[in-house]
Amino acid sequence: MRLETERLVIRDLRRTDAAAFVRMAADGSLAESIGFDADCGTWMDEWIEKAIRLSEQDDPRGAFLAYTIETKDEQEVVGSVGCSYYEDLKQVGITYFIGANVRNRGYAAEAVRAFVPYFFEHFEEEALIANILQENAPSQKVAEQAGFLLKEVRMYRDSDDKEEKLYRFYYMRRPASGAEQNLEENEWIKKQS
Repeated sequence: MRLETERLVIRDLRRTDAAAFVRMAADGSLAESIGFDADCGTWMDEWIEKAIRLSEQDDPRGAFLAYTIETKDEQEVVGSVGCSYYEDLKQVGITYFIGANVRNRGYAAEAVRAFVPYFFEHFEEEALIANILQENAPSQKVAEQAGFLLKEVRMYRDSDDKEEKLYRFYYMRRPASGAEQNLEENEWIKKQS
């Protein structure tokens, strides 16, 4: 897979991406949001291998699909975007992270805005969700900028959580065609409740 935006390339993971992900996780900023802790160097190669295998299967309802985000000009790995299947919710959710040293440059929003159309064109899913910790305002902003709508705020225990935490649940419906386009997104969300 390869997508290009004005400043970024979103592509399949490579084994050489492991070192960049480990560097990003070293400051601890990715531990709570995606489970990449300061010790992830001990298992990152295995995670990359699993991600490559899952990418070859090309199934959003597999464990996860992860793609590398790199800058177009410098070819610097700055993060990842993809999706994860929530078995308990029976939904596919978007996943993304950006290294702390390159945050606040709009990379996450740019990558998510590029990935979402690809997701709906490539997979036969009716919706994509985003489950974001209540205190993660920057990630909420990314989801909202990409067109996700807030459905609810509630306690939830994600796979990496030791206990329930307060999450904001966002939804995006597959873009409709023809007469269906006239349905308001909020009406769709209400019907899903």
